[in-house]
Amino acid sequence: MRITQGTFSYLPDFTDGEIAAQIGYAMDGGWAVAVEFTDDPHPRNVLWEMWGLPMFGLTDPAGAMQEVLACRAQYPDHYVRVTAYDASLGRQTTALSFIAGRPAGEPGFRLDRQETADRRIRYSLHPYATDRPRGERYAAGSYGQNGARDS
Repeated sequence: MRITQGTFSYLPDFTDGEIAAQIGYAMDGGWAVAVEFTDDPHPRNVLWEMWGLPMFGLTDPAGAMQEVLACRAQYPDHYVRVTAYDASLGRQTTALSFIAGRPAGEPGFRLDRQETADRRIRYSLHPYATDRPRGERYAAGSYGQNGARDS
């Protein structure tokens, strides 16, 4: 299952050149760029770990691209995201966000159904990745074809 989050979520994954072009677009707009990573891409998990500090005042996309590549190299089995912050309204607002790296295998989610009082039904998402401990969630060969964990 391919995780879709961010501005360009339904497009094919960007090449490094396309990522650099988007970083350049953000910098041309005066936006600060940050690189983030996680091994739990649940849709409600919006607080990913920062790779260094946001790059305020950086004007060359190559510098930010170097950080993206370094983060991908350090965490090959994690999701890597580029986020651009716009401060023009007097507060840091996310103006652009997209996935710039992903693990080789993406196990996906399970939909859990719970029946409650008055015949109400609640649904929740359970990411298969969280069945494993942090740091081991996307280990090579740990998930089968349908996303379920291999034993």
